[in-house]
Amino acid sequence: MGKKIVIVGGVAGGASAAARLRRHSETDEIIMFEKGPHVSFSNCALPYHLSRTVEPAGKLVLMNPEKFLKQYNIIARVNEEVVAIDRTNKKVKVYQHSTGETYEESYDKLILSPGAKPIVPQLEGLDTIPTFTVRNVADIVKLRSHIEQNKVKTITVIGGGYIGIEVAENLREAGYDITLVEGEKQILRPFDEEMVQVFHKVLTDHGVQLLLGSPVSHFEARTVILASGEKIPTEMVVMAIGVRPESKLAQEAGLEMSPTGAIAVNESYQTIDDDIYAIGDAIDVNHLLTGEKARLTLAGPAQKAARAVADNINGIEIKASAYMGSSAIKVFEYNGASTGLNENIIKAQKLGLHYDKVHFILNDKVGIMPDSNPLHFKLLFEVPTGRILGAQAIGKGDVDKRIDVIATAMKFNATVYDLKDLELCYAPPFGTAKDIVNYAGYIASNLLAGDFKQVTVDEVRSLLEQNQIFIDVREVGEYERGHLEKAKNIPLSELRQRTQEIPKDKPVYIHCRTGQRSYNAVLALQNLGYTNVVNVTGGFLGLSFYEYFKDQVEQRKPIMTAYNFN
Repeated sequence: MGKKIVIVGGVAGGASAAARLRRHSETDEIIMFEKGPHVSFSNCALPYHLSRTVEPAGKLVLMNPEKFLKQYNIIARVNEEVVAIDRTNKKVKVYQHSTGETYEESYDKLILSPGAKPIVPQLEGLDTIPTFTVRNVADIVKLRSHIEQNKVKTITVIGGGYIGIEVAENLREAGYDITLVEGEKQILRPFDEEMVQVFHKVLTDHGVQLLLGSPVSHFEARTVILASGEKIPTEMVVMAIGVRPESKLAQEAGLEMSPTGAIAVNESYQTIDDDIYAIGDAIDVNHLLTGEKARLTLAGPAQKAARAVADNINGIEIKASAYMGSSAIKVFEYNGASTGLNENIIKAQKLGLHYDKVHFILNDKVGIMPDSNPLHFKLLFEVPTGRILGAQAIGKGDVDKRIDVIATAMKFNATVYDLKDLELCYAPPFGTAKDIVNYAGYIASNLLAGDFKQVTVDEVRSLLEQNQIFIDVREVGEYERGHLEKAKNIPLSELRQRTQEIPKDKPVYIHCRTGQRSYNAVLALQNLGYTNVVNVTGGFLGLSFYEYFKDQVEQRKPIMTAYNFN
């Protein structure tokens, strides 16, 4: 006789677990409860309905109860919410939103996949302005309907995480006036401060008013008031400051909670009750790099946990994997991807790691190809082992491809030395013979060997203010189109004939457009006896992206005569 398995919540976790359970057994009775109207939908694609990229809204719905029953013999009950768990008698109490009635359902095994709910701080005046969140199809339809029915033009998005950025982008693409408010000094925390300046510029280039470093204080009628006192006129607000685990049901049932407020589970995704499992955004996961529990609200880990739970229930022992947080985002014409640790995390969690970094810009494919574009790449690695700790990439091309390679390497505890010799696919339309990933390995290996010294773009302004010596090794025409105010131009093609102009008794910082020619200049000078030369990694292109947004917002004097973004 089969088992009776009840699942609370659908979407990535619950629906995946149900499908896997059915593949294991045709005799098990599988019942899935979803408190909303849709049991399976593409929550990651929700913002793209706002720009009509995904149209109509029905395309967001992947499976309905009828399909689940016909194709998988799984009973999916929508608009029915599990409101209590009776662990002693192994029953759940179900509230039917359509009728207002309740009933009980028994179970042999119970899987909790309730997800996470948007955080909406109860600030003064919140009720004076239409406020929306984005969690499901009903939310996104309600949001867009309000905009269209009320002929809204000005919208404020609060929160600069993935959802906030995607909502802001898609609303802007649809033609609305968008202000994005982020209380921290940068958006998108998976990227470090010097990397994310690319996205800051891109958003402002597309007309998004980006306000950083001052959280929302309160609301007044049609106005958002920041802690700084700044007032933002707006017709509505989209709240996207983050999510918290939907763990109330489990907590009221006496299940153990983690320090983050998530449902605590063991390596088999079991709670303290052996017959109750939990998966998805409602639990913490093991972090591959820190060894600690971490919040990771991503579809991939949720679906993998769902498969593991279904296997464990059917006697196939699967232990919880460790994850590193690989993710990607599109911001207008730019793409971004990251994996593992970044400097934000290392510093915030006081991990005490001894690490170094590679930050460079190279073309994502052969330069003569018409769609070749610069790709900004950053790699963190442990010193002295060379173990890869994390990576970030931003550009108009295939950033996810490069980060996927790094994530795979990290899964097998690879070092930067392994990256040098990776054999990756190559043809001019796709990449370069030595890929960006290979270059990351080369540069990191050289740093570990002490072959050269470097500074990154976020250090340059301070060095210029200290009147340090900078040499620009780009050609004269490049220099004349824009250069650092205090930099001397000695083109690489003239460097060996002009070494007498370069002092040996004080630090000399050398840059080019991206850091490649300046690296060659540094090595040439070192071979000529110089021990005081330092490469500016990222070069003038990286400096332009790093300085631009801050110059505009802070209205400070630029350190360059003109920016270069090409």
